[in-house]
Amino acid sequence: MTQQALIRRLTYKFVETNLLTQALTHRSYSAQNNERLEYLGDGALNFIIANQLYKRFPTLDEGDLSRLRAQLVKEATISEIAISLDLGDALKLGEGELKSAGWRRPSILADALEAIIGAVYLDGGFAATEALVLHLYAEKLNTIDPKVIDKDPKSLLQELLQGKKVAVPEYAVVHTGGEAHAQVFIVECFIQKMDIRTVGEGTSRRIAEQKAAQLALLELEKIRFVKSRTA
Repeated sequence: MTQQALIRRLTYKFVETNLLTQALTHRSYSAQNNERLEYLGDGALNFIIANQLYKRFPTLDEGDLSRLRAQLVKEATISEIAISLDLGDALKLGEGELKSAGWRRPSILADALEAIIGAVYLDGGFAATEALVLHLYAEKLNTIDPKVIDKDPKSLLQELLQGKKVAVPEYAVVHTGGEAHAQVFIVECFIQKMDIRTVGEGTSRRIAEQKAAQLALLELEKIRFVKSRTA
């Protein structure tokens, strides 16, 4: 897919087209890549979604608003939107990523879409960025149900421990490895009061933390700290 085709799907026309080119460039392809733009876009996306949820659901408390936002800005959701745009076809990837079908990897797709959001912010300002995000998220914002809020393992673990007046767990990266295009993070979750240590592995620190938290919840079930969810 050409950049012009992507621009039509984004419904935003760049003044500085080099910003879009950079947003589509993975670090495996060039040192002039989309990582900094992804950082900027991530911040803009989080704020715009948070602002929309605040306006749409005036009776929800901070915790539920945060969980709704987490559903909308998580990697799986962003990559789903990227796939609907056929964004993978427009990416500039290095040889290693091309061989490993990097254009289909959720993390690469999500990062690229966030980089595009960052590029639009630099190119057209906040109003243009907000218009883009609302265009991309129109269906999801209009259909999200505040009564059905997915709680990720980290949130569930934190709420459980706080409810029992136990200090929240500590997370620490104990190892990173793998090639630059396929990094692996190993994170430890430590609950001091129970002396529980679990280790999660993932392609990002966030994913590894979630897996470690999930294992910690299972350990708490074993000692009957929490009623089994399978009972």
